Amino acid sequence: MSGLAEGRTVIVTGAGRGLGRAHALAFAAEGAAVVVNDLGVGRDGRPAADSPAAAVVAEILALGGRAVAHLGDITTEEGAAGLVALALDSYGRLDTLVNNAGFLRDRMLVNLDVEDWDAVMRVHLRGHFLPLRQAAAHWRAEAKAGRPAAGRIVNTSSGAGLLGSVGQGNYSAAKAGILGLTFVAAAEFASYGVQVNAIAPSARTRMTEGAIAAALPEPEDVSPLVVWLGSDASAGVTGRVFEAEGGRITVMEGWRPGPAVHSATRWSPAEAGEAARKLLAQAEPPLPVYGAR
Repeated sequence: MSGLAEGRTVIVTGAGRGLGRAHALAFAAEGAAVVVNDLGVGRDGRPAADSPAAAVVAEILALGGRAVAHLGDITTEEGAAGLVALALDSYGRLDTLVNNAGFLRDRMLVNLDVEDWDAVMRVHLRGHFLPLRQAAAHWRAEAKAGRPAAGRIVNTSSGAGLLGSVGQGNYSAAKAGILGLTFVAAAEFASYGVQVNAIAPSARTRMTEGAIAAALPEPEDVSPLVVWLGSDASAGVTGRVFEAEGGRITVMEGWRPGPAVHSATRWSPAEAGEAARKLLAQAEPPLPVYGAR
């Protein structure tokens, strides 16, 4: 390995399985000390019997790396604060935060319970916001003390957040929200020496288990990009979104102004509709929502 993350301390949330586990192992292989966070819940976010974070830590230690487990709930202020504190207490520094924790509670919108909406928003959006805020507060204090860090945050969105996904209205909305959070954080944290980017990965994990999973690449195929984004080597890259699937990396260009028209006077509804139809005829058609017929 190249030692790309040598000397860095990295937090990975939801690191007990799938993408998070792959990221944690990849950072450790590149020389980082890793805080492996996982609450140890099932695919739907409900309690499970095992402790996958401890298993990943054992893997890293067996390979000669450095790692410690955090079993707290990062959707609570106490859990998020404890996560950052554990990194600082264990290794004396924090350099990178990879927000990865999440689960699914899929339903068609007309059948989606408020509880399932709130649960997915809590874990994905709140579970990104609280660790991000705690890490940024530490880096801000360091910058004010004259010790600016090369801080890195990598958030985890999804193709569902970019395009939508039938049967995943809650998940799609949460993952789209993570993109907005990424853009704002990148702008606000720049003065602290912190870069914030997002990935939209596609990989075979327990969240994609089923018929589609067999056709997906391995989680380990996504991790090299995450390690690079979380290292000093990515200097100057912030506020960007990358799709990662197998050997393909795509820079997503997001919302940009397309065709436009201006009227010197207020439109009537009919005039506005006619103008909109003309603009739509000139515009690129949207990509289809995942699962749409």
